[in-house]
Order: sequence, then structure tokens, then C-alpha cells
Amino acid sequence: MRPSRTSTIFAGFFFLSGLTQTIVLTVLPVETLRVMGDAATVSVVYVGVGLAGFLGRLGIPVLTRVLRRMGVLTLGLTVLCLSLLLLWTETRAGVVFGLMLNVFAIACFEIVLTLHVLDYIPRLELGRFEANRIFFSALPWTLGPWLGIYLQENFAHWVPFLISASTAALLLTAFRLFGFSGDPVARTPRRRTLNPALYLIRFFSQPRLRLGWALAAGRSSWWGMFQVYAPIYAIQSGLGAEIGGAMVSVGVGFMWFVPLWGWLGRRYGLRWLLIVGYAMAGLVTIAAAMLMGAPVAGAATLVVAAFCAEIIDGAGNSLYLRAVHPYERSEMTAVFVSYRDFSQFAPPAVFSVVLSVFELPAVFVTGGLMMLGMAGLCRYIPRRF
Repeated sequence: MRPSRTSTIFAGFFFLSGLTQTIVLTVLPVETLRVMGDAATVSVVYVGVGLAGFLGRLGIPVLTRVLRRMGVLTLGLTVLCLSLLLLWTETRAGVVFGLMLNVFAIACFEIVLTLHVLDYIPRLELGRFEANRIFFSALPWTLGPWLGIYLQENFAHWVPFLISASTAALLLTAFRLFGFSGDPVARTPRRRTLNPALYLIRFFSQPRLRLGWALAAGRSSWWGMFQVYAPIYAIQSGLGAEIGGAMVSVGVGFMWFVPLWGWLGRRYGLRWLLIVGYAMAGLVTIAAAMLMGAPVAGAATLVVAAFCAEIIDGAGNSLYLRAVHPYERSEMTAVFVSYRDFSQFAPPAVFSVVLSVFELPAVFVTGGLMMLGMAGLCRYIPRRF
């Protein structure tokens, strides 16, 4: 199969995976707020969910060896359906366990797709593929956050959950139809697989992997803050849940510009692209917090901050993809994608403390300061990138 065709097919897989996740993206925090009652409790819930997701994700490499990759995808679909049923119950226990299972299901899809990308996309094409992948994902990430809330508010509570499960099933079907259901033969001799207690140490002992993980965690933490607390801000300021969903859709919808940012990164270097992106996102996020006394101005500035944060996606996960060794992709990928779980429990843990003392705008001040710190960390990216 030609590399260009393979790249397009995998971008389509990420489109389906993105719709599976985004159609319930704003539904989940709004549902959690409705059941739990206040933003501080929502933060505590997301801390627990993130920790559980992190531990569950570390077991996926073992599952890929036992069940093979297609088996892990099938398990992900089963767990996703169970999670949506639990969330549908609108009970505290149902919401907590439903969120945990949802995180694990998305991790199954993400790890299997990432492993296939590393096996089928040439190393020198990974940077271009990352920009294309994010571009293909732009439509679900643009429409999904708003559409999920709209369908739930205007049609039926269960509609977003049904769409999420259906697109996940379509992903598995497409995976089989295009002939990717079997695990590829390793292209390089494999070393003895590290056990879960050791590959965390192995990962974080490599400076380039450690840097790629830290920057990805910072980026994901900002988006996690935006996707959870922007809808909460819209509700608490009187703008309404649908406006909150629209804020997330518009903010994430700036993904359409990712090919431009990717081109600029290749032209002038990913190092400078990331420094500018993180710094601008941090400054504008703090400015948005300062304007939140005027709901419309605060919401608009927060969306502008999302535009700045989207610049970072021009690099995608290129730093990691170009640094990982072929013989340990499965184990190292499981650790790398844990940045998503970290961004789901560490920031909410900090935000729960912040909210116990300050009002909601302080969350965005904290997030802005974190992004400025990430801009400083970008100075350690090799200049050749």
C-alpha cells in the first residue's frame, strides 16, 4: 500500500476516534456538574478518574500481547458501551465509574492507532502525518463539543452516547475492511519486553522522551482545563450550557489552521513554533481570567486563548515519534500517552485547591502560568527541530 494512501486511511481512523470522543466531550463535565452540584466536586472527581485512567493505561501493552491489537480495540468498544450506559444513569456512582471506563476505552483506541502509525508511516513522514492527522480530526473536534450538548438539550439525553458508541463500532469495522486487523511483523529485532515496573523508569531516563512527554502533558492540561471549565464558566456566568459547548467547539475548531502551523514549524523550526504558541496561550488565558467579570468579553478572550493554544498542535507529537526506539514502541507509547491521564488528574487536583480559596477565574490564571512555564521548557528542544 502506498505511503500516501496509508496516511490518508490512518487520518480517517483518527477522524472516527475523534468523533467517538468529542460528541460527549462537553456532555461529560456538564453531566458531572449536574450530578455533583459544584465545580470543586467536579475537580475531585476528575482527579480520581485521571488516576484510574493512568493505572489502566499502563496495562494496555500487556493486553496487546495477550489479546493482540484488534482484541484491544474490541475490548475498548465493549468498555465504551458500558461506560456510556453507566453515565446514562445520572447517578453519582454511575458518573464516576462511567468516566473511568470512558477514559480507558479511549486509551485503547489511541494506543492501538499510535502503534499502527509507528509501524506503517515512514519516520521522515511523521511530522507531515501529524499535521494531516490533526487536520482530519478538525471536523469532529469542531462540531462534536457543541453538537453533543445541542442534541442532549433539544432531543434526548441518550443521543450523544448512542452516536459515540456507533462511531467506535464503525472504527473497528473500517479497521478490518482495510486489512489492519492483524499485528504487523516487527521490522527490527525486538529486545526482551520490559515489565510495567521498569518501563516507566526506562521512559523517563531518556531526556528526549521526557521532554516530549512534559510538553504534551502541558498542552493537554490546558485543553483539559478549557474543555471542562469553559462550559462550567458559561453556566455559572449565565451564558448557558449551549454557549459553553459552542465555546469549546469554536476553540477546538481552530484545528483547521494546523496545516499552516505545521508548515511554519517545518519552515522555521518546531522549537520556535512551540515557544511562541505556549507563551501566547499563557498570556491570553490570564487576560481572559481578568475579563471574566464581563461574561461575553471573558468568553471571547478565552476562545482567543484557544486559538493561540492551537498553534502548538502544529508540532503534534513529533518530538516523541522521532525519539522512540522501534524495539520498545509498545511499552514507551503506553507511557507517553499517559500524559492525557496526567492532565486529567494533576491539574484538577491543583484546581480543586485553588477553588477552595478563590473563584473560578483563578483556575484560568493558574492554567496561563503553567503555559508560560511550558514556553520556558521549550528552550531545551534541540535547535535542529
